Amino acid sequence: MTDHKIGTRDEWVAARLQLLDAEKALTRRSDELARQRQELPWVRVDKEYRFDTDDGSASLADLFRGRSQLLVYHFMFGPEYAAGCPSCSSIADGFDGFAVHLANHDVMLWAVSRAPLPQLSAFKKRMGWTFPWASSYGGDFNSDFQVGYTDAQQQSGVGDYNYRTFDMKASAEAGAEGPLADWAATTGTDWATYTQEAPGMSAFVLDDGVVYHTYSAYSRGLDGLWGMYQWLDRAPRGRNEERADDDPLSWFRRHDEYGS
Repeated sequence: MTDHKIGTRDEWVAARLQLLDAEKALTRRSDELARQRQELPWVRVDKEYRFDTDDGSASLADLFRGRSQLLVYHFMFGPEYAAGCPSCSSIADGFDGFAVHLANHDVMLWAVSRAPLPQLSAFKKRMGWTFPWASSYGGDFNSDFQVGYTDAQQQSGVGDYNYRTFDMKASAEAGAEGPLADWAATTGTDWATYTQEAPGMSAFVLDDGVVYHTYSAYSRGLDGLWGMYQWLDRAPRGRNEERADDDPLSWFRRHDEYGS
């Protein structure tokens, strides 16, 4: 027998109307936060970043492809990975479908990763994705935007992520064994190597021939971009994340790794 609260239809409607007021307040607050994001000062990007793409070498400005706005998803796929991060893959399943709509709304959406382009292209083909994916292999783009770390940084124990300094060495050691190590193994790496990459997104604008950085988000700042989370938040049992604590691989996988 269920241990969840049971009620009448009238009780449910009363509770739902109360929740609706809270949801409307959250929506209005979200609209205000969006305005605040758009009011952030722009920072000119003077460094000459280069990327490998299906169309050849490209600059950051080239990624706009005639649009005035550029969104970059920092996809966790390092040079040592054999497959992309499962979490990033889930997020990409969502934006693969609407990237074309953004492109027709003056916004280009790219994924960018440190792995060489042939690795990215092979995984993209496996997943059946169509969004543009660029390699920043050998460049500073990932490290400059707090989503890529060197061996030296990891050994020093100092890393920057989500606008805070954290202990990289301790983080790498924490997942040496157990569920986190098993999670990293799905990418063909160990936990220390896996955590040399980090997820995030960054926004840029091209104005009068100049590229400006306008916004970046990391960690739970990406929750709103994760389509799966938005649906689970409306399911009866929510995200069910306690499963991830015990066995991440039982929680979700890449879309071609589920059984029937």
